Amino acid sequence: MLLMTELQDAMTYIRSRYAHPIQVVAVLGSGLGDLADTLQNAVEIQYQYIPHFPKATVSGHAGALFLGEIRPGVHAAFMKGRFHYYEGHPMAKVIFPIRVLKMLGAQLLLVTNAAGGVNTEFSAGDLMLIDDHINLMGVNPLAGENLEALGPRFPDMSEAYTPALKALAREKAAQLGIPLKSGVYAAVSGPSYETPAEIRMIRTLGGDAVGMSTVPEVIAASHMGMQVLGISCVTNPAAGVQTGHRLSHQEVLEAAEKAKTHFSKLIQAIFAELPVATPEAMPSRS
Repeated sequence: MLLMTELQDAMTYIRSRYAHPIQVVAVLGSGLGDLADTLQNAVEIQYQYIPHFPKATVSGHAGALFLGEIRPGVHAAFMKGRFHYYEGHPMAKVIFPIRVLKMLGAQLLLVTNAAGGVNTEFSAGDLMLIDDHINLMGVNPLAGENLEALGPRFPDMSEAYTPALKALAREKAAQLGIPLKSGVYAAVSGPSYETPAEIRMIRTLGGDAVGMSTVPEVIAASHMGMQVLGISCVTNPAAGVQTGHRLSHQEVLEAAEKAKTHFSKLIQAIFAELPVATPEAMPSRS
């Protein structure tokens, strides 16, 4: 099948640049790319050189894959920039990197994002542990032919976000004295920000934060049996939460910049104790 051929092409290229098996994947949201600098012995690969990777077009998303160690013997792939449905990419391309990295050995996915605060108790700069999500994008990334080699036709999503990883995040946040909210992330297609009426709907449905990413990646990771941890940076009050407040992408980037110190410390503390195996380097495949 064409998809498997494309996945193999991308795997072969990445492995030619970085021979170690990948255990952890981190997707870095808007303004959070500096976390890639924490990798040790890192190798950078621009997305444009990886076969069949789409192009990242959003400001604040550099468009590069960083591979290195988060601690001795634990190898990670940091996606500095992600792909969005609103950019015109089909869902199969939005989740393509997650599938490739899972096939390279990844056991665990950390997703981060910049999100609007739907919960009126949230403030710009808050970090929110994602307890669950609501898919309001109007499409599921698994629609279409299912490949049993990747996962089952009807994957369970009752624990899409791994309870043990959520507990670890709460523990580390408490140890560091970093306030960590928790809530439900609602994903919309974008690229327009939501209307006040849509935000009221999302709040009624149980959403605490809203954004235009993350959920497709989490669904794909769960489909393939990966553990998942998600953390949002609340960068602005969503539409209608503050009277007269207009939303802008620049505001999102500025708020993410201010929050990144706490965010980086928390992620590094979590990485220090992630429960991952440390297999030997993979043999090359023809």
